[in-house]
Amino acid sequence: MKVKVGINGYGTIGKRIAFAIAKQDDMEVVGVTKTRPSYEARLAIKEGIPLYAARPEHIEAFEKDGIKVAGTLEDLLSKVDIIVDATPGDVGAVYKPMYEKAGVKAIFQGGEKHGVAGISFNSFANYHEAWGARFVRVVSCNTTGLIRTLYPIDKVFGIEKVFAALIRRGADPADRKGAALNAIEPTLKLPTHHGPDVQTIMPWLNIQTMAVVTPTTQMHIHCLAVDLKKKAKDEDILSVWDKVPRIKFVSGKHGIKSSAQIMELARDLNRPRGDFMEIIVWEDGVKVVNSTLYYYQAVHQESDVIPENIDCIRAMMKLERDPMRSIRKTDRSLGIGK
Repeated sequence: MKVKVGINGYGTIGKRIAFAIAKQDDMEVVGVTKTRPSYEARLAIKEGIPLYAARPEHIEAFEKDGIKVAGTLEDLLSKVDIIVDATPGDVGAVYKPMYEKAGVKAIFQGGEKHGVAGISFNSFANYHEAWGARFVRVVSCNTTGLIRTLYPIDKVFGIEKVFAALIRRGADPADRKGAALNAIEPTLKLPTHHGPDVQTIMPWLNIQTMAVVTPTTQMHIHCLAVDLKKKAKDEDILSVWDKVPRIKFVSGKHGIKSSAQIMELARDLNRPRGDFMEIIVWEDGVKVVNSTLYYYQAVHQESDVIPENIDCIRAMMKLERDPMRSIRKTDRSLGIGK
């Protein structure tokens, strides 16, 4: 029997999660919700996915636009084992009482606070914490990116402290708002929330973060300085990451010097939607000086959390106890690492 999954919200993240679930042999999408008759609502129907209105008051707008919905979110909840909340930030918490009333498990995204679920998730770092859990939060794209590279380094060499500067994209490609067209905007509330968010999974880690928002839609870039407890050489660091899933190396020497070129590589590799679910590390931008590791990484904000959601479903529904087996299964199905 496949686990029946519903997705509340069929936008940037929701539609990618639906695509990923369709590639799995142990789960299926029962339906998705939208609040209005957008092109994404029509896309769901075209893909053969049952469409539900998020709330009863939304049904009229769908009907006026000639779209027949299968019911409301409440109806969808009666048909699923688990719901993936892919609504905008802070909206998931509003829906949580509905999930509790329906008696279904729920996954929230990184736009929600840690407290909405009490468990924050990364496939490689704390898979077992989500085992059989009722509510879990998959951390944000930036937090996922930081943990993917920091956790294995801490495991092998130990980390005294981390400073990370985040160069953030201003908006997703499809967004019409979110960043000024000709400005770089610092995040003035310091340190930024990214460090504490990493600590929801690695509470022992001494990490401080700063961030600026830039007028691009491509990716986030992280600039990291990591003080190590044990001595290491550049090649030692690269060797550790080379053994870790969902990290991909690129090289400026080979012509990939920007986020735009990384996204072009994703298209050249025929990645669906041009997504890059791995965290991208410039191998020729990794340097250990004395005991401090410096490196750059790029995060595709639209897609890096997608495999984490799939693994999280497996953990919560007790489909696969071994995290590495789940990770490998997810990665094979989505073409990650190719």
